[in-house]
Amino acid sequence: MREKLDPYELLGVDRDADDAAIKKAYRKLARQYHPDVNPDPESQDKFKEISHAYEILSDPQKRAAYDRGGDVFGGGFGAQGAGFSFTDIMDAFFGGAAGGTAGGRGPRPRVRRGQDALIRLDVELAEAAFGVTRELKVDTAVVCETCHGEGTAPGSRPVTCETCHGAGEVAYVQRSFLGEIRTLRPCAACKGFGTIIPDPCRDCGGDGRVRSHRTLTVKIPAGVDDGTRVQLAEQGEVGPGGGPAGDLYVEIHVARHPTFSRHGNDLHCTVTVPMTAAALGTTLTLPTLESDLVGEEGPQKTDLQTTFELELRPGTQSGSEHVLRGRGVPGLRGGRGDLVVTVAVETPTRLDPAQEDLLHQLAALRGEEAAEGQLRASGRGVFGRLRDAFGH
Repeated sequence: MREKLDPYELLGVDRDADDAAIKKAYRKLARQYHPDVNPDPESQDKFKEISHAYEILSDPQKRAAYDRGGDVFGGGFGAQGAGFSFTDIMDAFFGGAAGGTAGGRGPRPRVRRGQDALIRLDVELAEAAFGVTRELKVDTAVVCETCHGEGTAPGSRPVTCETCHGAGEVAYVQRSFLGEIRTLRPCAACKGFGTIIPDPCRDCGGDGRVRSHRTLTVKIPAGVDDGTRVQLAEQGEVGPGGGPAGDLYVEIHVARHPTFSRHGNDLHCTVTVPMTAAALGTTLTLPTLESDLVGEEGPQKTDLQTTFELELRPGTQSGSEHVLRGRGVPGLRGGRGDLVVTVAVETPTRLDPAQEDLLHQLAALRGEEAAEGQLRASGRGVFGRLRDAFGH
């Protein structure tokens, strides 16, 4: 007759080990000796023994009986290894439970948090740069006003499921070479809730929520960029059973501007000037991005700087950049970017006889009647580009 083995020794734990230590030891050994991993016959016997040991030590009553010197099953560890839960084997391999709820025990809650929602909001560049307040119409789930989220018709209440007696789970037992394996599955009668609504609310069908149109006011902060998401806490869908609402995320999509382009917090634009203005110099008055906000619906903005002056010195070259500090987009965390203006010098393509004669005179005065072009490298070497990149 095979000698009975000590379950503490089989799992390699102390006699005062807590439940977490016992479960951890069982998981480690089960992964090592499970027949699907190790088909050796001795490993199968070992797996039966450690499963039987875990069945004893994981049950407070059986563990106490064993500690008092009792023979818990009377068959030792070489017997069938009666009735350990398949859930514990699944725990050993996946670190979780085989049941339908968290921990694999107990009924599912009817009241759950609602899902988050995402909607798209199209805004102009100026609105993204300086902020805007918009009203949004959303179609979402709200608490049913008839049953106030209970899901039951007025005057009725949920009743305990007769199939699972409120547990939300039903045990299924089958025999195998490991002994009796018990699995827990959600109760089909109550769908795992443990209760049944015999008379559901006619408006929500027992869900505790209905679809509805709502109007929300959303404030878009200054400095948002294309793709930025603004979170509106608890403005998403109400959960089943009238549970707490999820969050609503507003994703910003910025329309292309006809004049300005955005790079980070900097604004870029190009101004075209005639050849004479670039040669002689001039001062230009140009509109700012803030000018787009003038005349919009709502309170008039009277403190905006709608224009700026750009001074071009004599001899300004095409492609030259002029940086206006602090005239770009405000940052979400403070500060403001720059406005970068690139000058494009326009060369006339059609000249009348008088204009052509004047240009010939100018060329003669400058000694450029037969000007010779000067070749130079069209690109810079790697070190030159690095020097330019880190030179300021």
